[in-house]
Amino acid sequence: MTRLKTLLPASLAALSLTAAAVGVQADDVVNVLHNQQDEKIRAAWEEIRQDFEAQHPDIQVNLEFQDDSAMKQRLPTLLQSSAKPHLYWSFGGANYRTRATSGLLADITDQADGLRENISPGALSAFEIDGRLYGAPYRLAQVGFWYNKRLFEEAGVSADDIETWDDFLAVVQDIKDAGITPIAAGGGERWPLHFYWTYLAMRIGGQDLFNDILADEASFDNPAYVRAGEELQRLADLDPFQPGYLGAKYNEAANVFGNHQAAIHLMGEWDIGVQRSESESGEGVNDDDLGYFSFPAVSGGDGDPSATLGGVDGWAFTEGNGTDAAVEWLTFFLSPENQAKLAEQDIIIPVARGAESAVQNPHMKVIAENIARSSWHQVFWDQALGADVGGVINDISAELTSGDEDPEGAVERIQEAWDFR
Repeated sequence: MTRLKTLLPASLAALSLTAAAVGVQADDVVNVLHNQQDEKIRAAWEEIRQDFEAQHPDIQVNLEFQDDSAMKQRLPTLLQSSAKPHLYWSFGGANYRTRATSGLLADITDQADGLRENISPGALSAFEIDGRLYGAPYRLAQVGFWYNKRLFEEAGVSADDIETWDDFLAVVQDIKDAGITPIAAGGGERWPLHFYWTYLAMRIGGQDLFNDILADEASFDNPAYVRAGEELQRLADLDPFQPGYLGAKYNEAANVFGNHQAAIHLMGEWDIGVQRSESESGEGVNDDDLGYFSFPAVSGGDGDPSATLGGVDGWAFTEGNGTDAAVEWLTFFLSPENQAKLAEQDIIIPVARGAESAVQNPHMKVIAENIARSSWHQVFWDQALGADVGGVINDISAELTSGDEDPEGAVERIQEAWDFR
């Protein structure tokens, strides 16, 4: 989920022109577009890029970073232009499948021996479409509740007491009563709020209902998903978020949490680094003060509370750009050695074979264990269901919290988008 300050020039075309202007002698150029915002992660990637170029002096790799919202808006047009990158950040899911089957992605199946050797088959399957490969995964992710232990202690509450959604709401109220902002949220970008509605739908409706919907044997307009909206509004009625949350971007919410100005942040494991880098101190909520708990069960729900929401995200090759140089770069970047380096720095839960042993951070270990034992690991719904349906889910999640939509109207809009997908 996540996601940014532009590090390098503002367009890939500009990157290429800049390279030419300074007389770069590389035979091949590989342009990579991503929305990673964490300075620590970008620095780690830069080290890998430099190592790659030192070993492959005939290949130049350009890493371009864009704000998540800007990238989403730009990508549909960019993929059909001559300025498209060789690789761009992508989840597996409906958007990825649609672009692959529409001819917007490059089939690199016959060049992928190195990737198949590096990456576990389960993770790689997220980027296979009918047995063909158009990209490769980078990391595993899970969304859950990060919390500030110090603020919990000041409020006299304990995460150990949170087993159900009702327990969670009670803790939120206690935190607010203690004069502390309970939750940071980046409502301006909307996708952070969709984690709440989606998790509630998963906990109440369960996996079988979701699979039936995907098979057009059930509807999003069902009592379980209506209740998901009702439960989200129960949270919103507590006024739990920081002032101005509906206009805040994700990195601004991470700043609020990292500055110890809110007790809780529902987000993926990437937030460990982002809340640190976005904080005024640069230290954020340190490991000793940072806690984590999974999204709780909902009383009366049919969903398994072990089910996790997250993703397998990585890179996709754009049409005409599945070059040997681009595949060589990604194979190097996703090697067990480089994935282990990133895991050791608490940056990823790796997908490369054998690299999981390098995970050191106790929080990351917990998340890796959660994913391993989950009965259902679901890719973020705003990615898994495609841009049109996912966009509506993001919208209704924000509007349910603001009071601009009701639970019945929300599911009607999602089903309508699904019908016209």
